[in-house]
Amino acid sequence: MRTADPERWPDVAAVPRCSRPRTAAAEALVRRALDRLPLRVRLGDGDTIGAGGPLMEIHDPDAFFRRVGTTGTIGFGESYMAGEWETDDLVGVLSAVAEHVATLIPEPLQRLRGLWARRRPAAQRNTPDGARGNIHRHYDLSNDLFALFLDPTMTYSSAVFRGFPAQQSLLPAAQHRKIDRLLDLARVGAGTRLLEIGTGWGELALRAAARGAEVVSVTLSAEQRDLAVRRIEQAGLADRVTVLLRDYREVEGEYDAVVSVEMIEAVGAEFWPVYFSALDRLLAPGGRAALQAITMPHDRMLATRTTFTWIGKYIFPGGQLPSTEAIEQATAGRTRLRVAASEAYGAHYAETLRLWRERFTERADEVGALGFDATFRRMWTFYLAYSEAGFRSRYLDVRQLLLTKEATAR
Repeated sequence: MRTADPERWPDVAAVPRCSRPRTAAAEALVRRALDRLPLRVRLGDGDTIGAGGPLMEIHDPDAFFRRVGTTGTIGFGESYMAGEWETDDLVGVLSAVAEHVATLIPEPLQRLRGLWARRRPAAQRNTPDGARGNIHRHYDLSNDLFALFLDPTMTYSSAVFRGFPAQQSLLPAAQHRKIDRLLDLARVGAGTRLLEIGTGWGELALRAAARGAEVVSVTLSAEQRDLAVRRIEQAGLADRVTVLLRDYREVEGEYDAVVSVEMIEAVGAEFWPVYFSALDRLLAPGGRAALQAITMPHDRMLATRTTFTWIGKYIFPGGQLPSTEAIEQATAGRTRLRVAASEAYGAHYAETLRLWRERFTERADEVGALGFDATFRRMWTFYLAYSEAGFRSRYLDVRQLLLTKEATAR
């Protein structure tokens, strides 16, 4: 099984040791938080607490509180992976948590976050070598895995729908609608010299080339590059698209437009100025950059920017979501780029994630046949539901942003 690698994630069946005082403190804190949430929480065969709502059943309260006492929110997710708690409405439970995340921990403890919250490991810094390793851990899992729950366009980012709720059959058109809006924003057409940062599996490059653009697309994922190249060759567009296994910092040349879809999340706050300086360097004067970015509120970004999270440990090592204010700060004063337009689509991402999650659940047996065990499947289900809940609660948003480059330096 692919999940046997201890460097990827631990054997969550083993409950971590936690001192009695720390476990008791965690239990008191978590009980207090859960009791105020719009949930019903059943603790083993004992009490039911909460303010009413979706039912969360904690089968092994002792193990649950020990995990939370040891690693906080990471332990909360690991407890689900281990099967210690269950619910028929995972998105509902996680939405209730996300909606009240800022007030779950008492304010005095919030101010002491640096003392109790684990910090991001230095090994996950997005240096050129670190970024390659971080991208490899997620995007090189298996093209076949992603194909099981993505639509035929193999697009792994938020779609844009005409209305809700959407059906699986509408997802390819919604993904094309998203891509076309970005290409229109960047004014990509015949003869445009386009740089794409973050190839994915090649759908945006294909649609840009079909418009007559000359496309250079860069990625750090070998698995994605291999499939993207095959798809481009099959479409007869290899003469218009070059896909390079290359870090954005290593790209040379001058381009009329840059498009980057949900790649800034993998850059890391430390390197946001470097990323935007690269865009500035690569864009021709008067050029346009169209970005799609997952964002979070600025105050929450500041509060959690150094925290090691469940998502950072298991799903996106090195990942960090910006705020719109952080994007503006990283461009102003350091580059000739200015945010000229910004439009939010958070509800569309919640819908996209619902369709992915339902498809993943429907094809769980096929996921298992690829070599991904039950722990992985629970982990991935938690990830998709956790992300969907973030957008449904409006804790997260996704935006399409237009950055324009001034013709001359100030």
